[in-house]
Amino acid sequence: MNILNEFLGYSGFANVTWGHLVMIVLGCVLMYLGIAKAYEPLLLVPIGFGILIGNIPFLADAGLQLGIYEDGSVMNYLYFGVVKGIYPPLIFLGIGAMTDFSALLSNPKMVLLGAAAQLGIFLTFLGASWLGFSPAEAGAIGIIGGADGPTAIFLSSKLAPNLMGIIAISAYSYMALVPILQPPVMKLLTTKKERLIKMKPVRKVPKVEKVLFPIIGFLLTTFIAPTALPLLGMLFFGNLLKESGVTERLADTARNGLINTVTIVLGLTVGASTQATTFLTWSSLQIFGLGALSFIIATAGGVLFAKFMNLFLKEGNKINPLCGAAGVSAVPDSARVVQHIGLEYDKTNYLLMHAMGPNVAGVIGSAVGAGILLAVLQ
Repeated sequence: MNILNEFLGYSGFANVTWGHLVMIVLGCVLMYLGIAKAYEPLLLVPIGFGILIGNIPFLADAGLQLGIYEDGSVMNYLYFGVVKGIYPPLIFLGIGAMTDFSALLSNPKMVLLGAAAQLGIFLTFLGASWLGFSPAEAGAIGIIGGADGPTAIFLSSKLAPNLMGIIAISAYSYMALVPILQPPVMKLLTTKKERLIKMKPVRKVPKVEKVLFPIIGFLLTTFIAPTALPLLGMLFFGNLLKESGVTERLADTARNGLINTVTIVLGLTVGASTQATTFLTWSSLQIFGLGALSFIIATAGGVLFAKFMNLFLKEGNKINPLCGAAGVSAVPDSARVVQHIGLEYDKTNYLLMHAMGPNVAGVIGSAVGAGILLAVLQ
């Protein structure tokens, strides 16, 4: 009986709290959204299951080395890549190797929409500061508005490691909810006439431009924000592997095997870091609310700036303001939402390729924004 009682004392049933149960339910909800609704399944399924891993109750003082925050545990070793910012640049390498910047190169002014959408980052920074978060924490929270999970994890690992779990969950959740969150904002800020604007077909971009872009783009952006070097360097390097035409094996590894492996480990460890004792706080609810506000402001910023640009463009060269919503870096989901809304009002108005320009510009913009915040706040 003593052995049985000791065994039961180590079991999850003897150590469970209401917080563990709440987090387990949250993990199941994320997996449901990923599996049943197909909302970012490659992200939400690993994160959701990681939340289950991180919230299995065990006897904390027994020295079992099970928790992600316990030195010597397997999960702690895997989490090292998150804490030190190793995984996000590797994901950016894969993103670069699978991204086609042709839409941006064919219409370079669309990069301004990607920059305008980063407005959400800096306004949310001010809002978080007003709520009492430290400047570093506010900067890490603000990056949620970029709708870029790896960037959010990278910046929070440097500025606010204690908030990394909730920031990552917020960023990836809002990326997954793009089809739900963006359309109301897009319709509210545009007229029917503006939604019907047809844009000129994108031009065919020659190979030499595609090869030169990652080199020139890397030099320009890193001179502006050297602290974003790990993200931008890997992004543009991955794109060079893709466009050079002579390193296809490396590009294929980066956009398939490497990014898939890192995504699995990143999702699981970020999910496991959201233990009930560190996650279920009033600050977490505030951050989740600020994340939603940041994403809405970013969407509105892109749409409104497109309307502003149209004031200076001749008839026939105007931008469909819906494309401004794609300035957030949720690639390619935001561009697909723009396409869907455009077809809703005109079955012949295909906006996907036009929206991909600000969409990929948003990836660059969010990394530059993170670099600026890191330089100022670290």
